[in-house]
Amino acid sequence: MGARRHVGRSSLIVVYEVFRQERKGASFEHAGSVVAPDEAFAQAYAHEQYGRRGESVALWVVPRAAVLEVEDFVDELNRNYHRVDGYSLKAKLREARERAGTTAPAGDR
Repeated sequence: MGARRHVGRSSLIVVYEVFRQERKGASFEHAGSVVAPDEAFAQAYAHEQYGRRGESVALWVVPRAAVLEVEDFVDELNRNYHRVDGYSLKAKLREARERAGTTAPAGDR
């Protein structure tokens, strides 16, 4: 995966992914990556890069090798219920209005 590389004879450099929370209760978002020889250095470096100016209230620092990637999403019915563009809402509204015998407001046409 390329998350580790050797530097010198005994040092091992690891790539850590950093996730930050802007305010309590908000979801964590990926902030970026840091390269460090150990967890303590990675935490300090992440705090310096993504938290020293108060832009974060919490950080998650995770070795890149520990992040699990999920790519295979099978949609057997070719319907995407989790995205708005999976539905043609305007067409359905137009059909419903036609059945009801009403017209759309000026902004909905």
